[in-house]
Amino acid sequence: MVSAQDDELSAIRAQRLKAIQEQAQQQAVSQIEAEEKAQEAAQTAAQVDSTLRVAMTPDARSRVARIAMVDPSRAMAIKTTVVSMYQSGQLDQPMSDASLKQMLASQSKSRNNASIRRI
Repeated sequence: MVSAQDDELSAIRAQRLKAIQEQAQQQAVSQIEAEEKAQEAAQTAAQVDSTLRVAMTPDARSRVARIAMVDPSRAMAIKTTVVSMYQSGQLDQPMSDASLKQMLASQSKSRNNASIRRI
């Protein structure tokens, strides 16, 4: 009787040990994948930043950095737009702050045309 209980207990321990090992292996794989994704994202960000250093003046880059503090998704959209413009050859010289302002004004929703109705 004691032998049967010991066998049953050792089988349960073996199953639990196997489950813990599988869980640890899955966590290790997911951690490696997350690290690879983070590394790729960092590499992409570095490439975008190096392209922006060439494609924009320091004033324009600082304006994009201030926009990133307020709205990171909009700043990323601006960065990708400028990088694509630079790569397609649409920028003959680095984009100045004034031309960035003009581009932002054309992209933003027109608030000047909004009408206010009073009830």
